[in-house]
Amino acid sequence: MSNGLETVVLDSQGLSSWISQERATLAMIRSFHSMAADLVVCANTIVEVTHARVNTARLNRVLSQVKVEAVTEQAARASAELLKQVGLHGHKYAIDATVAEMALRQPGPVAMLTSDIDDMAKLCGNRVRLIAI
Repeated sequence: MSNGLETVVLDSQGLSSWISQERATLAMIRSFHSMAADLVVCANTIVEVTHARVNTARLNRVLSQVKVEAVTEQAARASAELLKQVGLHGHKYAIDATVAEMALRQPGPVAMLTSDIDDMAKLCGNRVRLIAI
């Protein structure tokens, strides 16, 4: 883990693995905290990770430790444009696009915890460091 990360974005798998307290993720989160990096999630990532079996108390505790970015009309339009630029479309990519768009406008350097390296690499290019989860 290199020093100097300003912002760490968690996609749905990054957030889920923190909520379910996976050891590797918890170790990375501790490392990011020690770097004083801001932890950020996109508002619709909360929708993606919430299901009947999610531990609501743990979800709320994790969310209290991150900055939640809203998906505004401007962000949605920018996300749609991003999809168009990389030749992707449809609901399969919609949330990924909003997460990528939000990551691209965070203070850098930016890293993202994601299980979707391929799609996020298309959407973010080399402007966000992708960390597989």
